[in-house]
Amino acid sequence: MQLLHAPTSPYVRKVRVSAHLLGLSERIALLPSAANPVVRDGRIAVHNPLAKVPTLVLGDGRTLYDSRVICEYLDSLRPDYGLFPASGHARWQALGRQSLGDGLLDAALLARYEYTARPSDKQWDGWRNAQLVKVQSCLAIIERDADALACERLTIGEVTLGCALGYLDFRFPDLAWRDAHPNAARWHARLQTLPAMQATFPSER
Repeated sequence: MQLLHAPTSPYVRKVRVSAHLLGLSERIALLPSAANPVVRDGRIAVHNPLAKVPTLVLGDGRTLYDSRVICEYLDSLRPDYGLFPASGHARWQALGRQSLGDGLLDAALLARYEYTARPSDKQWDGWRNAQLVKVQSCLAIIERDADALACERLTIGEVTLGCALGYLDFRFPDLAWRDAHPNAARWHARLQTLPAMQATFPSER
């Protein structure tokens, strides 16, 4: 398998963490890309009409995107792990937490793009601030539920939330999210000791 990726993408990190937990990292080659919200990268577009990462190219040439689909596919290759619980409350809880983390990331990325991808004369502070309100609302839920989040046998919910908080560290250090969310901060600190998280820190390289 081949993964079109960007080392700064939190959605790529979500896939890479999942692959590491499932013991599949060695089966996935990382292909470089120049993913950009404005300028399409033809190397991605030939496999994914959205020209976004992550995009996974399977051995038979089929492609999968986005991170939700890719992670569930990887989990299907290792059903003994259960990154996506099969049924019942555990499944809906994991999927709900995945949605919360993805929603936090969606809002954070839109806030970042407002200042990095949009020309300065077209930037809208109100839009960016509205996205950061969503980020804060997600942080409040993570803080409330932090004591119930796993640190060892992770589901896709914890993977996504961990990557989301890591993205805030990477791109929004000024938010200092830990100051008002001590429970989430303690959980995230424990999570960061896992090899899957250590091996996938985002970088500008």
